[in-house]
Amino acid sequence: MDVVALSPEARRQALADMAARELDILVVGGGVVGAGAALDAVTRGLTTGLVEARDWASGTSSRSSKLIHGGLRYLEMLDFGLVAEALRERALLLTRICPHLAKPVKFLYPLTHRVWERPYVGSGVLLYDTMGLTTGTGRGVPHHRHLSHRRALREAPCLKKGSLVGAVQYWDGQVDDARHTMTVVRTAASYGALVANRARVTGFLREGERVVGATAEDVLTGERYDVRAQQVINATGVWTDETQRMADTRGQFHVRASKGIHLVVPRDRIQSRTGLILRTEKSVLFVIPWGRHWIVGTTDTDWHLDLAHPAATAHDIRYLLAHVNSVLVTKLTMEDVEGVYAGLRPLLAGESEETSKLSREHLVGHPVPGLVVVAGGKYTTYRVMGKDAVDEACRSLDQKIPESITHEVALAGAEGYRVLWNRRHLLAQESGLHVVRIEHLLNRYGSMIHEVLRLVEDDPSLAEPLPGADDYLAAEAVYAASHEGALHVDDVLARRTRASIETWSRGVQAAPTVARLMGGVLGWSDEQVAREVEVYTARVEAEQQSQQEPDDESADKVRLAAPDLG
Repeated sequence: MDVVALSPEARRQALADMAARELDILVVGGGVVGAGAALDAVTRGLTTGLVEARDWASGTSSRSSKLIHGGLRYLEMLDFGLVAEALRERALLLTRICPHLAKPVKFLYPLTHRVWERPYVGSGVLLYDTMGLTTGTGRGVPHHRHLSHRRALREAPCLKKGSLVGAVQYWDGQVDDARHTMTVVRTAASYGALVANRARVTGFLREGERVVGATAEDVLTGERYDVRAQQVINATGVWTDETQRMADTRGQFHVRASKGIHLVVPRDRIQSRTGLILRTEKSVLFVIPWGRHWIVGTTDTDWHLDLAHPAATAHDIRYLLAHVNSVLVTKLTMEDVEGVYAGLRPLLAGESEETSKLSREHLVGHPVPGLVVVAGGKYTTYRVMGKDAVDEACRSLDQKIPESITHEVALAGAEGYRVLWNRRHLLAQESGLHVVRIEHLLNRYGSMIHEVLRLVEDDPSLAEPLPGADDYLAAEAVYAASHEGALHVDDVLARRTRASIETWSRGVQAAPTVARLMGGVLGWSDEQVAREVEVYTARVEAEQQSQQEPDDESADKVRLAAPDLG
């Protein structure tokens, strides 16, 4: 596979090419499920288009807990099928599909009861590990182990001595969700899919009852394109009901949004060599290692307000701090919080009134001829969701279509990654960058690291870190605009990098430099550069203000006061 660039020119050409012919499959929605469906379709030999109203992964798929996991707590609900499916996908992601992006991560489960809890939890984790062996590719993670009180505190000195009597330690997987989703899109494009972000579907094309395509508006230019397709797949997550209404159908199921927020704190605020999983009265709380940071989350509350910009409240933040502080020796305060992000889970409505108990299974429907809808599920099982949606679409195509092969398809950057990892010291010598920097780049770009290093070779000033976000090089902002489909400063600071949640300034300090670098690629005027910085700064200020509000309604109102470039 020759990896193609998601360049501005490629985007414009993709929109024109989509309108110039009838596609086999048009996917609406550029989250991880839509991206997975597009990759599945194109690798079966189908002509495929993918459109996204905003940026790749700009909704739920950039605001998850960043975990690739089977869902240990679903074993307790006896949802063995969901867990087994997710564990198979975890193994595939870690070992075959994207080892450069997905990594094992260990968690400590503190035990608080001396007699019954260790055999109860231990048997559950043993089953979890054993089910992982049925994948056919190996678990991709080490086996769990039991720890005494002393050994547990050695792993996690941050824990109060009286908060546990021992522990079980187990492994799961982790991924940068936004980068992974964008890489799935780029892989699909490299195999021939026509992909365009900032292309909003404004309506469906109809012939009688049948859906025969969609009208997509280029958000940047206002130009409209009629894209015809034999089958349209609606993979719009929490927007599913809204998208279905455009097709004049109520659909076969409905999606309900559940808000989950996460806090990001510096690594030195919690003294531990392992992640933590803690029980709460409603669900579980994770403390997740994340580079030089920890992610603490999550909440689980119903949400009926703006879907594009869910807002975290002061109550949400205090809730997480209170629960994690109940076990920590040194308590976290509001001043320790570097970043906050809120996301919406697309849950299938109807099973229960409590969002934490709504189904994480996914469903595929065919509400009207020509339109397939896929909804529900969880990030880990995106590939299966994409496969099932394409399977359903293929039932209505005239020709015989090959079976899905995405379980064998490595993502862009995976091929050669392990060789380059073994050669990272040589890469450091050749590039003049520190080996730690090379490791960081390899785990973001894999074998595409050469494209980034070539930018540095051509312009050594791009080897400088971004101001206030020194985990990232200036070259990465240029590369995001030229190769990864970034069209606004927010795309770079919130998704191509994670500076918006990993830095004290929430990326504002880096925004002028990023805007200038992107402007050189995208042809921005000085006025456009200034406007991008202004809008990004206003967005951050609105988010910070909303996080001081007491409830969802007031937080939502404050967040929506910020301008939006679309």
